[in-house]
Amino acid sequence: MPLPIGLILLIVVAVLIYFGLAERVLDRMRLTDRAALGVIALIIVGSFLDVTLVPGPMRLLVNVGGAIVPAVLAIWLIVTADTTWEKVRGTLGAVVTGAAIYAAGRLMPAGPEERAYIDPTYVYAIAGGLVAYLFGRSRRGAFVAGVLGVILADLAHYVQLLVTRSPGRTWLGGAGAFDTTIIAGLLAVFLAEVIGETRERLQGGPQQKRGGDPSRDELAQPGSQPGREHRHRKRNRPPKDGEENE
Repeated sequence: MPLPIGLILLIVVAVLIYFGLAERVLDRMRLTDRAALGVIALIIVGSFLDVTLVPGPMRLLVNVGGAIVPAVLAIWLIVTADTTWEKVRGTLGAVVTGAAIYAAGRLMPAGPEERAYIDPTYVYAIAGGLVAYLFGRSRRGAFVAGVLGVILADLAHYVQLLVTRSPGRTWLGGAGAFDTTIIAGLLAVFLAEVIGETRERLQGGPQQKRGGDPSRDELAQPGSQPGREHRHRKRNRPPKDGEENE
């Protein structure tokens, strides 16, 4: 049985983190290497654990690794955000992303023949990742919007079953939803990193965004005052995720 694409991506990300190739992204998200690897391990182990929240003909299940662990991480990123605007933007981004994924599900072909050529898992994941980046913008906000957006879309589907009294099963973070959640979250962060970094470089770096730093070369000049040098270094620190170029 082939490994799910979401699990493969997690393994790839874990390797990148282990070799220090994701340090910049993790710094922007305020995560250490150990914490990120711990979260990935919990997601992988939790993917084998399901909890039934509502039994009966309209069942509601939740996968620990595919929904609970990513949701807890996303909520933690919102709570620890530096500004109120970043918190609001991440929350609104999740709602808009969830609405986009739910709408995509309504527009997808219902027949099995059509779906044989279009896998809904990747359609939802790509749509969720793109919308999550556009509304989240920062690495933290994009991840929050991507992960919570998928979960909100699944919850909207369950509400639809309740309203129409249609028997069925909603599996939060399980089966294809696991891949959708992981792909949407990682794609949103990837877009935020690549596009954000590209824009920073085109605009001369994050310092230029704040009006530039014409005295940067003074650090190398002899006779510079220690206190002044310290202030320059503090000003030239890498921007926090909420401050990055958007």
